[in-house]
Amino acid sequence: MKLLRIVPDNTRFGFMRFRRVSFPFSAIGSIVAVVAFLWIGMNVGIDFKGGTVAELQAKSETADLGAIREAAGKLNLGDVEVQEYGTKRDVLLRVGLQPGGDKVQADVVVKLRATFEDKYDFRRVEVVGPRVSQELVQNGTIGVLLALLAILIYLWLRYEWQFAVGATIATMHDLVLTIGFYSVTQLQFDQTSIAAILTIIGYSLNDTVVVYDRVRELLRKYKKIQLHDLLDLAMNSTLTRTVITSVTTILALIFLGIFGGDAIRGFCLAMLFGVVIGTYSSIFIAAPILIYLGVRVGEGAASGAPKSNGTEA
Repeated sequence: MKLLRIVPDNTRFGFMRFRRVSFPFSAIGSIVAVVAFLWIGMNVGIDFKGGTVAELQAKSETADLGAIREAAGKLNLGDVEVQEYGTKRDVLLRVGLQPGGDKVQADVVVKLRATFEDKYDFRRVEVVGPRVSQELVQNGTIGVLLALLAILIYLWLRYEWQFAVGATIATMHDLVLTIGFYSVTQLQFDQTSIAAILTIIGYSLNDTVVVYDRVRELLRKYKKIQLHDLLDLAMNSTLTRTVITSVTTILALIFLGIFGGDAIRGFCLAMLFGVVIGTYSSIFIAAPILIYLGVRVGEGAASGAPKSNGTEA
């Protein structure tokens, strides 16, 4: 069992002393993310910019992606994406929105069927117009904002206001950096990306709430201790849980990205980034920011005092 331990017992890392590094680092990273979003922009997928999506299934044992790309390129349809998903027979074909209205989009479907029907079955064909794609953008944005608002209200009711503000700042930090990650890497941003962002927010908040629960417990237990020592104690007592959760999630995402195919590879990459950033923000942003938000030791505390070094219960 000792060989399987990732974190030693009774750690005494001084996490709070790194806040003078983590805060400037996060501020610079957030600025870079915003600049990348405004300057480079997002590689918006067909879900948000409109176009045609076709699911093909090869009549033979395997689909020839190279031949599909070559044949689709000869149709002069602009941006065409070909992805393998599911089995080796399944192909996802995406064609960008064509100028000229609904009739032109219908002609795209006719051309695709005429080109590929001999060797492939069309399992699904969907045309996403610009009006629908604009509604998807609006609904996705509203969904993320409403989720953040609901989380803020819940934390405000469950904890003191300082904890709600700290968790919100850490969550916004993760959201901004994730959007910057999409901008810098130019991963396709579609409805799956919205799901990834919401999952990252939930993961980060889960880590943060675990830490905050321990902080609140220690605030009630101890009366004579420096706040940064108490936060270090809380972080060390939850460190094993935090690291094990992160490592197991990362391992699952790595194997899912390797064996899951191109259709979910972008989702897995975004989630990997989000898990790392979410774990980092729970330790180095959400906890130390309580020092600057006026949290006081001993408010509503029960009896009890720590040992002189402030790291042992």
